[in-house]
Amino acid sequence: MKLLRFGDPGKEKPGILLNNEIVDLSSFGEDYDEHFFETDGINRLSQWLSQNTNLPKVKSGTRIGVPFKRPSKIICIGLNYTKHAFETNMPLPTEPIIFFKSTSAITGPNDGITIPRNSKKTDWEVELAVVVGKKASYVEEKNSMDYVAGFCLHNDYSEREFQLERNGQWTKGKGCDTFAPLGPYMVTKDEIADFNNLRMWLKVNGQMMQDNNTDDMIFEVPFLISYISQFMTLLPGDVISTGTPHGVGMSLKPPMFLKPEDVIELGIEGLGEQRQIAR
Repeated sequence: MKLLRFGDPGKEKPGILLNNEIVDLSSFGEDYDEHFFETDGINRLSQWLSQNTNLPKVKSGTRIGVPFKRPSKIICIGLNYTKHAFETNMPLPTEPIIFFKSTSAITGPNDGITIPRNSKKTDWEVELAVVVGKKASYVEEKNSMDYVAGFCLHNDYSEREFQLERNGQWTKGKGCDTFAPLGPYMVTKDEIADFNNLRMWLKVNGQMMQDNNTDDMIFEVPFLISYISQFMTLLPGDVISTGTPHGVGMSLKPPMFLKPEDVIELGIEGLGEQRQIAR
């Protein structure tokens, strides 16, 4: 299933993509939130859909929001692609690098990117995001995928000066408003045959900047879930963003960063596409 939410910001309704059309699931009576995931919501919804087929369709052009209601946290993995680590002249990590992205950064997939005040180095990062399906603590790697609800597309925007030149941890450059577009939908894990082999790409003003594959990950999804769960409890609906491939702006020669009116387009095989205009 491809779960999504539609409508004005703060007033989104649950929906699903069926035959390339958005169907309104308001009559299901639940939003895609922590309670939905922790109470086996995906299976319950699937069963409900088999008995409720005459559902209203959503008007074309309606805004698409984040595909699930605000998660408790967004956990990100840094330098998790071999070629990306090389382009940044940083050594390959021996353990996953973990940082957080603020939930206030979350925005819809096509809502636009706001360049922060005083920003000089706002950058892009196409990433595969994993959505946690149930509470996870001290999970064994062999069981990790039992805790996954699905996958979605994430653009991990980063302000490099804030991140790398302003002291402290990376969070300063990662949690700015609009820096976490998610969606357009969350694809349940049963629809992704091989999450270790998905093409991912990103363009700026029509120019391909990132074009790689998840097979370049250093630490793969099952390991990441197990690893993170040794340090914190993952709650249903939490997001794990698994890192970006090579082709980020700061590593170009000369470096290239976003400016107002730039158009950013990105996608991951099977997970849809996003489009943002910088402002």
